[in-house]
Amino acid sequence: MYWKKKQTNNKALLNVLLNRIKKDFSGGGGFGEGAPPAFHHSNGSVHPVILPDSPEEVPQTPGEYELTEVTSIPDRSDQENERPDMVVLDCRANAKGQREEDALLENASQSNESDDTSTDQSLVPPAPLKETSFSIGLQVLFPFLLAGFGTVAAGMVLDIVQHWTVFTEVTEVFILVPALLGLKGNLEMTLASRLSTAANIGQMDTAKDMWKMIMGNLALIQVQATVVGFLASIAAVIFGWIPEGNFKMGHAVLLCASSVATAFIASLLLGLIMIGVIIASRKVGINPDNVATPIAASLGDLITLALLAGISTGLYKELEYNDYANPMVCAFFVALTPIWVLIARRTPSTREVLYSGWEPVIIAMAISSVGGLILDKTVSNPNFAGMAVFTPVINGVGGNLVAVQASRISTYLHMNALPIAEPNPAPRKCPTPWSTFFGSGVNSRSARVLFLLVAPGHLVFLYTINSMQGGHTTLTSVFVAFYLAAALLQVVILLYLADWMVNWMWHRGMDPDNFSIPYLTALGDLLGTGFLALCFHVLWLIGDRDTDVGD
Repeated sequence: MYWKKKQTNNKALLNVLLNRIKKDFSGGGGFGEGAPPAFHHSNGSVHPVILPDSPEEVPQTPGEYELTEVTSIPDRSDQENERPDMVVLDCRANAKGQREEDALLENASQSNESDDTSTDQSLVPPAPLKETSFSIGLQVLFPFLLAGFGTVAAGMVLDIVQHWTVFTEVTEVFILVPALLGLKGNLEMTLASRLSTAANIGQMDTAKDMWKMIMGNLALIQVQATVVGFLASIAAVIFGWIPEGNFKMGHAVLLCASSVATAFIASLLLGLIMIGVIIASRKVGINPDNVATPIAASLGDLITLALLAGISTGLYKELEYNDYANPMVCAFFVALTPIWVLIARRTPSTREVLYSGWEPVIIAMAISSVGGLILDKTVSNPNFAGMAVFTPVINGVGGNLVAVQASRISTYLHMNALPIAEPNPAPRKCPTPWSTFFGSGVNSRSARVLFLLVAPGHLVFLYTINSMQGGHTTLTSVFVAFYLAAALLQVVILLYLADWMVNWMWHRGMDPDNFSIPYLTALGDLLGTGFLALCFHVLWLIGDRDTDVGD
C-alpha cells in the first residue's frame, strides 16, 4: 500500500496516522503484516524504511534496518501484492506548532522504556518566561533601587575615605577605585549572567549539575580576581608614575597587595551571594536576569570600596614598621591561584572561559583605569571634591542597567537556539537607535523600561545623599539638570552599545555572557566619570560653586 505525500496540519488525522505507524512498528498490522517501521526526522517528517528483497538479509532488530529516504514513488503496480515497500508521511508544521507536533511524533514512535525517552526530553529547553513591560519593570525595580542605594552608600564611603592618609599620600589608590569597583562588572555580573543563562536553559536543574557549575564558576572568578587585581595595581603605578615621574617601590608594593587582597575577598563574598540569589530566583519563579546583576552591584561597590579602604590603610601603617608585610600578602594570594585553576578546569564551561575569557576582563580593567585616572586628577582638586560622592552612583546605575539588558539579550539568543558562529555569517546591519528603543521585540521593550528608570532613580539617590548631608555640593536645579543629562546620555549610549555588541559577539562565535558585560560596564565607568567631571567643570565655569557642604 502506498500513501501519497501530503501537507497537513490536522491533528486528528495526524494522531490516526501515527497510531497506525505505531502498530506497524510493534508488529500489530495496520498497513499489512510485517510492515516496516517508519523513520522519524527531528523536523516532523516521517520517511520510509526500505526492506531488503531477501528475507535472510532482514535484521532482527528494528534499529538495524537500512534507512533510505524516498523522493518519489515508482510505478510498480505489478508488484503491488508482493510486499509493502514504504510508508511516507510528511507533516512539516509551521513554526508556531513545530514543538507540539515534534512531541506527538516522538511519543508515537517511542516504546514503553522510559529510560530511552528521558534523554531526548532533556534536550528540549524550557519555554521562556512570558514578560510584559509591566512585569519587567516590576521585577527590575526593587533590585535596581537596592543596587542604587548600595552605590549611594559606596559614594558616602568614598566621600569620607578620600580624606584618609593613605588616599592623600598615595593618590594612586584613586586609580584603583573604578578598576576594582568594575570587578562587579568584569567578574560578578558576568558570573550572574552565566549562571542565569544556565538556570534558564535547564543546566542547573539537578543537584549534581548545579554544584558542579557553582564550584567551577567560583574557582574561575577567584583566578580572574587575582590576576585582574594584580594588573590593576600595575596600571595604577604606571598611570601615577607617568604624569609625575616619581616612582616609589614601597607605594607600588602597597598598591599590589591592597588590590589583590581586595579583589580576592570581594569576589569570593559576592560570588556566594550571586549563587544564592540565582537559585532563590528560580525557585520563586522570577527571571534571574532581572535581579541577579543589580543585586551583585548593590553590595559590590560598598563591599569592595570598604575592603579597599580598610586593607590599604592597614597595610600603609605596616609599611612604616615592616617591609615584608605587603610582599607576603601579595605572594599569599598569588600562590593560591594554581589551586583555583585546577578546580575551574574540571567544568567544561569554565574551562573554556579559563583559557579564552581573559581578553575582555583585562581590556575592561584598562578602560576602568582610565576612568580612575580622571577621578584621581579631578578629586585631587579641592574645587571638585564634591565629585567623589556621585561617582559610584552614576557609574553603578549605568553599569547595572546595561548589565541587565546584556544578560537578557544573551539569554534570548540562547533560549531561541539561534545559530552561533555560522560558517559564513551574513553581514548584520548595525542597529539604529530607533530599532533599539522603539522596536516591537522583547529586547526593545526592556530597553525602554530600563531607560525610563534612570531619571526617577537618580532623583531618589540624589536626594538621599542630600538628606544625609553627604558630599560637598548643594543640589541646585542647575546641578540636577546637568547631572541628569549626563546620566541619561550615559545610559542611552550603553543600551545602544549593548544591542549591537551582544548580537555582534554572538554571530562571531563568542558567548556574550563571558565577553559583553565587562566591556559595557567598563565603558559605563569611563563615560560616567568623564561626563560627571565635565559637569563639574562646566558648573564651575558658569558660577554654580559650592564646596563646603558636608565638611
